[in-house]
Amino acid sequence: MNQHMRPEPVPFYDLASQRRRLGTSIDESIARVLGHCQFINGPEVTALEKALSEFSGAAHVVSCASGTDALLMVLMAMEVGPGDAVLCPSFTFCATGEAVALTGASPVFVDVDAQTFNMDAASLKRGIATARQRGLKPRAVIPVDLFGQSADHDAIAEVAQAEGLFVLDDAAQGFGASYKGRKLGTFGLATATSFFPTKPLGCFGDGGAIFTNDGKLAETLRSIRVHGQGSDKYDNVRLGLTGRLDTMQAAVLIEKLKIFEDEIAARNRVAERYARGLGNLVTVPRLASGCSSIWAQYTIRLPEGTDRDGFVAALKAQGIPSMVYYAKSMHQQTAYREFPVAEGGLPVSEQLSDDVVSLPIHAYLDEATQDRVIAAVRGALSA
Repeated sequence: MNQHMRPEPVPFYDLASQRRRLGTSIDESIARVLGHCQFINGPEVTALEKALSEFSGAAHVVSCASGTDALLMVLMAMEVGPGDAVLCPSFTFCATGEAVALTGASPVFVDVDAQTFNMDAASLKRGIATARQRGLKPRAVIPVDLFGQSADHDAIAEVAQAEGLFVLDDAAQGFGASYKGRKLGTFGLATATSFFPTKPLGCFGDGGAIFTNDGKLAETLRSIRVHGQGSDKYDNVRLGLTGRLDTMQAAVLIEKLKIFEDEIAARNRVAERYARGLGNLVTVPRLASGCSSIWAQYTIRLPEGTDRDGFVAALKAQGIPSMVYYAKSMHQQTAYREFPVAEGGLPVSEQLSDDVVSLPIHAYLDEATQDRVIAAVRGALSA
């Protein structure tokens, strides 16, 4: 009997509702690719790059195979390598530091702001000093627009400019958000994003893109994307990757981009309801002045002393999924423990890794379902 009493599980991401909303448009888009059979660099790839350029305001868009490749390709184009240091926040997904390490350069981890979860400019300054003390040459900074909210790009640009570093914005979770009225995609030298299926703008597999206003950089990126080829296909002029976005994925993204703004507005409504329903009980995420978020995740901080595992289990018993992003900051992970951290350590990142938890958020989370989530959170904390 109890078997039937279990509450219907709530999806953490709801790709099925989006698929129903889009109806046959994606099927037709994919069918066109199946019709012309240009599976690599087909016309949809160029069309998507043009649409993304119009959406973001960036002069050049180079689509690629993943968000990790997007970061790696820019670092390769800028010839970042052994002996160089690239400053990264520690409280982020591993791809940010991984792309740096893959070039042979050293990621140097810096702390984040406790309210926004994004790079702290004061820790960035300390990290640059630490890199120099270690005999490394600081070359770049990779701020992350974490969980959907833009980093403080003016503060970071100021430090980077003073220290002679270029900025590569990691907008894998933030593409579609804006900073002081400008959409992400035009800050720093370049912006990288990911189209992983669960991202607010996601394809049906892996995918990514790089945005830049630098025409020469865009040209180099297009070469790196195809094994480093020059004007002759078989005269490769530099080291490269197979970094292309499949035509099929471009076809999917073209259709999803058409409803993206509308979905962002819906995500913001969901975030506002969470803030109203939970703001007096947990630390809810706050938008910094001049920033908007696309709410890739809705990440709360639990009250001090809460047993997070117990909280997650209590939600699961009610059919409510939750995720911990990130139980270990990068500098605490096995593969990255040997890399330098900014002087003064990374206390905020470590604290966040102990007390954050993300709740379901997507554009199709209806009020009744969201009320279930809110009630489960309140119940789990009063238990």
